[in-house]
Amino acid sequence: MSKMTLISMVATAAAFLAAPDMSAAGGAPAVEDNKAIAPIVRKGSVPVNGIDYYYEIRGEGEPLLLLHGGLGQIEMFTPVMPIFTDHRQVIAVDLQGHGRTPLGNRPIELPAIGADLAILVKQLGYDKLDVFGYSFGGGVALNMAANAPDRVRRLVILSAPYAQNGFFPEMLPQQAAVSAAMADMMKDTPMFLSYKAVAPDVSEFPKLLDAMGALMREPNDYSDAVAKLTMPVMLMYGDADMIRPEHMIDFYHKLGGGLRDAGWTRENMSKNRLAILPDLTHYETFASPLMANMAMTFLDGGGKAPNWAEQVGK
Repeated sequence: MSKMTLISMVATAAAFLAAPDMSAAGGAPAVEDNKAIAPIVRKGSVPVNGIDYYYEIRGEGEPLLLLHGGLGQIEMFTPVMPIFTDHRQVIAVDLQGHGRTPLGNRPIELPAIGADLAILVKQLGYDKLDVFGYSFGGGVALNMAANAPDRVRRLVILSAPYAQNGFFPEMLPQQAAVSAAMADMMKDTPMFLSYKAVAPDVSEFPKLLDAMGALMREPNDYSDAVAKLTMPVMLMYGDADMIRPEHMIDFYHKLGGGLRDAGWTRENMSKNRLAILPDLTHYETFASPLMANMAMTFLDGGGKAPNWAEQVGK
């Protein structure tokens, strides 16, 4: 197997999506020059159930928990962070084994990490907040919101399925192949280089690959978690995502959306939303300003356009 084939396998299989500058991903406009990332006002580590989670808090306003994708870290959101911190206090966390958070001595499991984060935000002083999760982080966000629905005001899940069968079938054997055996051949990839820049123990990288591979080999199905979501939810995907479009719709149906016409006055309108963004792959959605602005519109409770009757004053 060639090095490039192996790297491609890892990148496509695991949604291991750390990347360099992707601020114009998918042809979307770059973040406005006059917007800057709010400075860190607080950072540190919080021990929860044997994992020392690293966090950073930026900006002011209503709190928003931001969760990155697999083999990524907080810095994945650098291209769009100014949009999030423009009028929100952003709590960004390096998830178990990622970035500055050590792997610990337990498997990587989405329900367990989700339960941890519900505890973490409480320890940081937040009773209720909005949650945004991308890919691996989207699965964590789903499970956190199901575990502690009273802690989550609104939820955005970006480029994540609710079950393993949501991926295109050709992805599954590639995901199953992820293991420590790939570590040496990944030394020049953005995934390893970004990890190396901040990880407390770089020697854990092969163990992280093993742990993520073990997670992806499990036929996980979080339908029960979806049924527990009581807050408004927005599902977001690229139109060239690694998630099957049929699964996106099925996920939306499970949330009560897309089952009938909303009606002239929105009388049948679901509180949940689905956005399929044009010209974006799974490896670009997290860096798209189009995505970030649309997510913030939902999280801020806006987005409704005037209907025909309102336009003509009737």
